[in-house]
Amino acid sequence: MYTKLIFELSHEGRVGHVLPQLDIPAQPLDSLIPKNLLRETPADLPQVAENEVVRHYINLSNLNHHVDKAFYPLGSCTMKYNPKINEQIAALEPFVLLHPEQPESSAQGALELMYDLQEYLLELSGFSGISLQPAAGAHGELVGLMLIQKYHQMKGRRRNTILVPDSAHGTNPASARIAGFTNVRTIPSDIRGRVDMDELRAAMNEDVAAIMLTNPSTLGIFEDQIMEIRTLMDSVDALMYMDGANMNALFGIVRPGDMGFDVMHLNLHKSFSTPHGGGGPGSGPVAVNNKLKDFLPVPLVVKTDKGYAFSENLPNSIGRVQSFAGNFGIFVRAYVYIRMIGREGFPKIARHSIINANYLRKRLSEAYDTGYDAPTMHEFVLSAEKQKNKGAKALDIAKRLLDFGIHPPTVYFPLIVKEAMMIEPTETESREMLDYFADTLLTIDKEIEQNPDVLHNAPVNTPVRRLDEAGAARSLDVNYYKK
Repeated sequence: MYTKLIFELSHEGRVGHVLPQLDIPAQPLDSLIPKNLLRETPADLPQVAENEVVRHYINLSNLNHHVDKAFYPLGSCTMKYNPKINEQIAALEPFVLLHPEQPESSAQGALELMYDLQEYLLELSGFSGISLQPAAGAHGELVGLMLIQKYHQMKGRRRNTILVPDSAHGTNPASARIAGFTNVRTIPSDIRGRVDMDELRAAMNEDVAAIMLTNPSTLGIFEDQIMEIRTLMDSVDALMYMDGANMNALFGIVRPGDMGFDVMHLNLHKSFSTPHGGGGPGSGPVAVNNKLKDFLPVPLVVKTDKGYAFSENLPNSIGRVQSFAGNFGIFVRAYVYIRMIGREGFPKIARHSIINANYLRKRLSEAYDTGYDAPTMHEFVLSAEKQKNKGAKALDIAKRLLDFGIHPPTVYFPLIVKEAMMIEPTETESREMLDYFADTLLTIDKEIEQNPDVLHNAPVNTPVRRLDEAGAARSLDVNYYKK
């Protein structure tokens, strides 16, 4: 493949884009930008023709692995297909040209979309208040914990302990510490893969502010002791936080607000089909019950007699947690997805994701050990401990999958399963694709028995071979230096 870098394609005088003529009077740069901030020499930008630029980026996209290219069973990340209608609507000029500081009167359509999105998310989650501001799932966790902290402050007390099951998302403990809680206590799982209730009872005291539950957990197992946990929390007036990253398994079947949770975050970039990964904009709205409603970030989008508006009428709010009102382009994509799926469609999403996961789990369970002998929801965890004993680790299996055009699942997480491989097929994959994936993992298992070195040298079909990942992490260099 012709894969020269963009600077290597540059030649003096080639033009890839012609800027339109100014439609306002020209002004000297030094009248707009302080002289000390102006460049002394022109920027050294590549000079490349348009067709070469297009080919360059098409080639780059083909080198990368993405949802539009092939299967992406990355456990706990819900890498479902992103419908193209989401992108078409988000690219409409009236949305693209919006400015966050323009008058509310000229942004009524955008405000109405945000208000309706809030209402849809509340209906799906079972809560009474919501903020769209948080920029990602971990940011949503942080905001939820700030709300919990505010709840206890308003009651005149300081609490320092957050309880986190060992099957929770890995960001939960970090979010708790960043929010100012000094004691993050891990609660182990029992033999069924659920919260060990004896350990939880032993951890309860007047310093506990909340428990953070991922439900279903990273094991893919539904936590069926919620009412008992709720009773324990109520005994010390502690709150229940739900990590909603796995909401894909619950849509239209059960609502976290009805289960007894006080606060949760939703991942629009997971459950609601907006783009995920690559460091782009995410969105992690936080939904709450009446206990926390008065503490939500401001501004909120409200409906008035005169239309839609931003409101800061929350005297006990924790304040603003992001510039302006959040990542609007992601709101548009999630809104389109919800309208396309409809009320009747959401239970189908959950059921199909559960069926797909359990179908794969059953097909693979003879060759690979399962982490826990329990039915799972939208994802499941295999252990490659048996394969490791034959000569190839979970990492080797992950690298070999790349040679078959499949992105590896999450490996070595959750930490409570040895040689873990966490697999989430999502509801958007066909049975044919699931069979291809299962057949591939079964083929790889046979390769380990016959010649494990095949896996040790994998991948061999990718643009970049196996990397020294530890060295790359310690000596990160992401710059291209023009020679």
